[in-house]
Amino acid sequence: MVVYSTAIELSELDLGHLAYFLGLRVNSLVVARLRRSGFKNVRESHGFLIQHLIDADRTITELAQRMGVSQQMASKAVDELVRLGAVERSPGADRRTKRIGLSKKGWQSIKTARQARIHIHDRLRASIGERDYQQAMRTLIAALKELGGAEKIEGRRVSQPG
Repeated sequence: MVVYSTAIELSELDLGHLAYFLGLRVNSLVVARLRRSGFKNVRESHGFLIQHLIDADRTITELAQRMGVSQQMASKAVDELVRLGAVERSPGADRRTKRIGLSKKGWQSIKTARQARIHIHDRLRASIGERDYQQAMRTLIAALKELGGAEKIEGRRVSQPG
């Protein structure tokens, strides 16, 4: 980690830091929009579980495997999202398992977050221009592919940092 004791010019940062800080800012704007829209207790970290439920309902075991965490950690995250009303449990193939799926509120949070991201990126396109926006996209995609990690994003298997 690079630590600076005085103010820094953005141009002194490398591409990784700039992309990271931009991502943090976009995420904070999306979370703020969600909270204004009634999702008061939403956190950025919730998305790391929700991403695994967009394509299919899953068991705790499946979620834990996909998230790369213990079943206990996955269960704890699911419990929190159940309390918030974003996910719900339903009977599984046998009495011991439960399927975890997005609730109506969970789907609405996804829709709201996606609308917020569209608004943010429309704002960026208007501000920096479509050509520069598309060039920035190509550059970041190429960097991700070069360093690895694009396949995790494409497969909705991004792990929570930390």
